[in-house]
Amino acid sequence: MRTSRDGTRTRTPRSRRRPAVLPAAAVAAALALTLATACAGPPKDGGTDGGTAYRISDGTPPARGGLESFTWALYAEPPTLDYVSAFDYPQNTILANVCESLMRWTPQLTLAPGLAEKATSPDPTTWVYDLRPDVHFHDGGVMTADDVVYSLGRQTDPDNAAAWAQQFRNVGSITKTGPLQVTVKLTRPDSQFNQYMATAAGAVSSRAGTEAAGKDYGTSGSLDCTGPFSLGTWTKGQSVELRRFDGYWGPKAKSAKAVFRFLTDPSARVNALLTGEADGGYLIPTESYDRLRSSGAGSLYFGEGLSTVNVNVTNMQGVLGDARVRQALSLALDRSGFVRTGLGGAGRVTGSLTTRAAWAAAPEHVRDEAFQGLTPTAPDLGRARALVEEAGATGKTVTVATSPIGQDVSLLATAVQAAGAKIGLDVRLRTIAPNAFTALFTDPAAREGIDLFPETYYDSITDPLDLLANFRTGAYQNFASYSDPGYDDLADRAVAATDSTERFTLAARLQRLASERLLWIPVAEWPTSVFLNKRITGAPTTISYLYHPWAADVGAAR
Repeated sequence: MRTSRDGTRTRTPRSRRRPAVLPAAAVAAALALTLATACAGPPKDGGTDGGTAYRISDGTPPARGGLESFTWALYAEPPTLDYVSAFDYPQNTILANVCESLMRWTPQLTLAPGLAEKATSPDPTTWVYDLRPDVHFHDGGVMTADDVVYSLGRQTDPDNAAAWAQQFRNVGSITKTGPLQVTVKLTRPDSQFNQYMATAAGAVSSRAGTEAAGKDYGTSGSLDCTGPFSLGTWTKGQSVELRRFDGYWGPKAKSAKAVFRFLTDPSARVNALLTGEADGGYLIPTESYDRLRSSGAGSLYFGEGLSTVNVNVTNMQGVLGDARVRQALSLALDRSGFVRTGLGGAGRVTGSLTTRAAWAAAPEHVRDEAFQGLTPTAPDLGRARALVEEAGATGKTVTVATSPIGQDVSLLATAVQAAGAKIGLDVRLRTIAPNAFTALFTDPAAREGIDLFPETYYDSITDPLDLLANFRTGAYQNFASYSDPGYDDLADRAVAATDSTERFTLAARLQRLASERLLWIPVAEWPTSVFLNKRITGAPTTISYLYHPWAADVGAAR
């Protein structure tokens, strides 16, 4: 990518076709229908594969008043709060309340205006963003189109190694076309681009403030964004404090402060929730569900997570390069047992890498087709042993990363080890500290010598291509360096499809290919969990909290 004299970022243009845009109301209606039907993700009521009954909630009761402060439990400390690196739960849980994006992901998992009060696509390869006037940064400056061009440009700068760079792969230029207007020219149609402008990919910060911070941006000082909270004190190893921004353009936050405590030990995190040291938290340790439910200290909620628990294949150069070995491990896995123990019964076994709710906007017949003939979920040890023998892999070593980060990780790693032992593989566990687990996603050196690791993958947009695009050559999460020109071509066609039915039909083909080749091993669908004690309420139950300023709605429960 090169930068022209006027600051416009450009690439050589390629083909042109019009991207499809589905109205938010249509997505909302489709999502509601999907969640209510038997073919939807986690059921509204009932048990799961031998697990505990649970209910999916649309939200928590609205706040009745304001608060001086509330405390939130996090399982790990973010390495940075720079939005170009915001790809995981701890970063985004905090950052969503400080830095806002051009578009916004609502608690109903639909797309809405954010810092851009209007987004239009006048031709197949153009997006025009008309910005809200009089939006102030935390340093007092007023947002302009220059700040937006600069912020999006940071995502495309190779020196930043942005986690969101692949979402800009079809961007040819980002240009200021008015004091409060930015125009993005695509090199080819991209049905996903505008959706990603609701994530950290579309975050906006003050150019002056970000440049002044230099290499320290995201790790100290102000983030100079526009959200309902500004970054306060960051006590390394302990907590981050957010302070209500009274110059916010939208409704003011109900709490004057939000304090995020880093509690890497699951037991300590649960005890903090029970004693009131922490008022709430997401990603509740699964082993504590029953304890929290019966404690009387507050309420445990579940919401649509657009999340699947998988075994991520990080190395296809060794024994796992043979698909038969991957298939054997999958056939030997006790998924139902893992849902009961690892997910506390709140989940459902799946042979799909994507959730059913991610297909909410797809026609019913396409959605049904997408979930036919996928990875078998019932154990078949006889077939699994035969596959290992056919592959000549008996006695071969496979290394799986594990972590005390939570039972969804540790017990899945143990389940993979047990599966391997039953079919003649020598599966070894390598324990990684919770704060270091994030490095598996960013640092190839951290994955050195590791063949597999448990991963809960959440979609950042309500679209199955968010996950399925990970198997394209060179994709950010394609850790195993899988490469197939046919898959790449199909993925490109799906992204560029002008008709939503065509796009979902192509996505269904991608899903079947990923399943046939077992590029990751699917295990279970998993809802979002959130616990709120009796003094607070208002937090969303869905995965939207990763990109929506959720903490602004948290207030007094009574």
